Amino acid sequence: MSVTVEKPSRRPDQTDWPVRARALRETIAAHVSEMDRMGALPSGLMAALHEAGLFRIFLPRSLGGAEADPITFVQTIEELAKGDASTAWCVGQAAGCAFSAAYLDAAAAKEIFGPPAALLAWGPGTSHSRALAVEGGYRVTGSWSYASGSRQATWLGAHCSVYLEDGSPQLDGRGKQVEKTMLFPRSAAQIEDVWRVMGLKGTGSDNYALSEQFIPERFTYERDSSRDRRETGPLYRFGILSVFGMAFASVALGIAGSMLDEFVDLASHKAAKGAPKVLRENAVVQAMVGVSEAQLRGSRAFLHASIGGMWNCLMNEEAPSLDQKLSFRLASTHAIRQSCEVSENVYAAAGATAIFENQGFERKFRDMHAVSQQIQGQARNYETVGQIVLGLGGENPRI
Repeated sequence: MSVTVEKPSRRPDQTDWPVRARALRETIAAHVSEMDRMGALPSGLMAALHEAGLFRIFLPRSLGGAEADPITFVQTIEELAKGDASTAWCVGQAAGCAFSAAYLDAAAAKEIFGPPAALLAWGPGTSHSRALAVEGGYRVTGSWSYASGSRQATWLGAHCSVYLEDGSPQLDGRGKQVEKTMLFPRSAAQIEDVWRVMGLKGTGSDNYALSEQFIPERFTYERDSSRDRRETGPLYRFGILSVFGMAFASVALGIAGSMLDEFVDLASHKAAKGAPKVLRENAVVQAMVGVSEAQLRGSRAFLHASIGGMWNCLMNEEAPSLDQKLSFRLASTHAIRQSCEVSENVYAAAGATAIFENQGFERKFRDMHAVSQQIQGQARNYETVGQIVLGLGGENPRI
């Protein structure tokens, strides 16, 4: 039975980004060892990614970006992840950060994203991160972490609660405290090199801090705010958490898919010790491969269908329904968790071969388990959806 994916048609001039990503596999492979030593994407790989335009895939066309449709985006991220998860993760993270350009004044957006090697990165802040409103802008103090791609970034972002000059919280029309994203040159931040991790080593997701840093008003905006959004394209009406969800789920699918492909190749010639036949002749292995294919194909179809449903609403200038948002949250979390299960089964089936660094299984296994720890892949997302389905809560901001 075939699965129908609700996929929007591409513009005639749309670059085939997945093919472009696939063409970088050899370049990525040549930089993997250096990447892991550095804890960041090497300059040679960064140059190739910039040359291919991959960091501009979600940048508005008004700034020379691709403003690609979301299905093209997730296919591109999955193709990159088949080559290397850290590379795909950084491109996906940068794509979400590039949404800032749709909310800033055009001149400010051009100043940040205009240079050929422009790259914005950010991470979540602590409860103590704050922006004090002053004449012409804000004085920002705080610390932020997990800023993937920050070592190659030209600008950083800081998400802050906003306070008035007298120290009281600035409230919006609904009585909630205003939260804004502040953008500033990377050189203004105090960077803390903390990225010593088991997986996604090349993302360089460091901590950074500001102390009484003045940030002009033109480099600030409220995320997902229709008041601040100046780009009219449907892409920029996606919530930013959804953008990161679709990116990171696609990273997981790419890792697991490439591990399964490598195992299929291994199974054609490896025999377990003492076994009379190669692995692919083993019924247990055959069943594992079949189940893994179902898990990945089903997860991918669910993810793409949920994205396509929201996209078609936005294309028709309609807001996605709560049910569509629930479907997407389920789909993105499910893709990550199913991919993690596939990677574990493949790793086990590969036997001792999987522990050697030159085989690829070991590194991808670690990358997958780093992906699964990110908030988009945690099991509590099921709880959030379940609460809404059971009538125990209203629309959750994480949906």
